[in-house]
Order: sequence, then C-alpha cells, then structure tokens
Amino acid sequence: MEEATGLAGPGMLAYVLEPSPPAVGEPPFFADDPATHDPARADAATIVTPTTAGDMTWDELVASKPELAEFAADHWLGARRPLPAVPVGYPAARDGFHRLGYSVIAEARRRSNTKFGLRYTHGGFGTPFFGDDQQVRVEGATIVVQSADSSDTAPITSISAAAAFVGVEPTTIAAEHDSPELGDVDEDLGATEETGQFLGEWFGFSWAVIEELRLTEGAVDVERTQLWPGHFDAATAMGDVEAGRRATFGMSPGDATHDEPYIYVAAWGDVDRSDGYWNETTFNGASLTYSDLRGADDEYVAALEFVRGGYERLNR
Repeated sequence: MEEATGLAGPGMLAYVLEPSPPAVGEPPFFADDPATHDPARADAATIVTPTTAGDMTWDELVASKPELAEFAADHWLGARRPLPAVPVGYPAARDGFHRLGYSVIAEARRRSNTKFGLRYTHGGFGTPFFGDDQQVRVEGATIVVQSADSSDTAPITSISAAAAFVGVEPTTIAAEHDSPELGDVDEDLGATEETGQFLGEWFGFSWAVIEELRLTEGAVDVERTQLWPGHFDAATAMGDVEAGRRATFGMSPGDATHDEPYIYVAAWGDVDRSDGYWNETTFNGASLTYSDLRGADDEYVAALEFVRGGYERLNR
C-alpha cells in the first residue's frame, strides 16, 4: 500500500488487493480488508481503490497517469490484461501448490493467531501479515518469508523442505471442506514456475472480481474474501441464510472434478433448475468455465456479471 500511495502521488491514498503491513492484531479477522478503507488513514484528498469503494478507481487514476498502467495491471488493480492460457501439466502442479498452501503456508499463520485463511499476494498467494509484520507467501515457484523489511527465499521442492524453511511442522489440523491429504512430505511437489505464475494471475483476477462483488448494493451479511486452503479457492458468502438466499461466490483454480479454473455460485438453499444458469452437476449451484471466460470480450466484466447474476437470482 505504501508503494502504491507513493506512485499515485501527492494528495492520494492508494489501496491495493494484497495484504499490507502493519499486521492487524485485533480479532476477529487479524487482517486488513482491501474492499474497505480505514477513515483514520484517510489523511489524503483522494482515496484510490481497486474497487468502486473509494473516491477514484485505479482505472481512473491510470487514465490520468498512463505511466502507472503496468503497475496497476501487474497487481490486478486496473488496466487489466487478458488471462493467460492454462499451462501444460497444470492439474498435477496445481495440486502440489494446494498441498503446500494447506499444510505449510496456512499453518504459519494459524500458529500465530489461530487463523488459516490466505490471500492473493503479488505473483502468487500467501498469508496476511501477522505477528511482528511477518508474512509467508509463494511467488512463482519460490517461498518467501518476510519479516518487516527483510525477506528470505527458497525454491519449492517438498513439503518437508518448505516446512523446515518456514519453521513449522506440516499438518492438516485445520481441516475444512475438500482439504487435501498431507501425503508423502518428502516427495517433490512438482510446483513449476509457470503454474505458480499462472496461479498468481488467477488469484489476482479473482480478488479484483470478488472484492467488487462484495460492494453489490443491498448485499446482506457479506463475508470477508479469503483464499480457503482446504478447497484452495478465493471466495466470499452473501445473502440471507434464513430466507434461503445465501450462497458462496468463488473463483477456484480447479479441483478433482474440474481440470481448469472456474467461477462458481454455490447456493446454500434450493435453486430453480429450470433456469439454465444453475448448470453445475457436482454441487448445488452454477459455474462458468475458464474456457468460456477467456472467450469473453471483457473477462473482468463477464466474471462479475456471472457472480452477480447468481446473487440477483437468489434475491429476486
């Protein structure tokens, strides 16, 4: 956030999608929220946000300062570039990153404050800042351990090597839906640089879409966006559960029944299957495939319209 504010220029306070220090030590979230802004920090004339929550969007800032387009695109703040093609051998490599994120990266945060939710970080995924401004994250095929202004890096090989580098015992204690098995902790994870970079792009895109979805007018009981290490997807939930109108809105990098990434709306109550929107057969809801998403004229708009379409159907 500090770097972004410096680039935005005098009189600006610029928010980003990635976790920003300082670490948040207050419950219940122990993390900052990129879809909102703290009035106590609004000591600038203009609040710049990656969503429509502020005074100016990053796209509007880039329009006045084209030199910021590359930075905005690289961090999924605005000037968004097209999504890349799925790498060769993607499912196996993705699953390696999933096991790593679940048993090591999330565990580093859980040991500090009991929370195991992850976030999009530049070039990959990782924890919000915790403790004494610490963060553990993945960039491409590299693990980064950040402590204040210093960082150490190591290539991703096995779970046991990653755990030793991070300083945790690999575990599946934070069990949740679709959690992967710990497996052989000494085997090579097959976590390739190409797939790591692809996941960074997907999660950055996902955060941009879901944080804007959270601002849907009239949305009820909106949850924080998290990258859940069990299912390894970015998701939020919205809607009145007692009225049967609540759903989970997520962006998955793929799973056992989907080789490629997909966007989904998983309803908590009944859906009208006569409406072709509710097309998913592996869960109670709807999905948009990565192939169909990449065929859209504007992928960001298409993704946002898809998830908002689910909310609107459930809340008519």
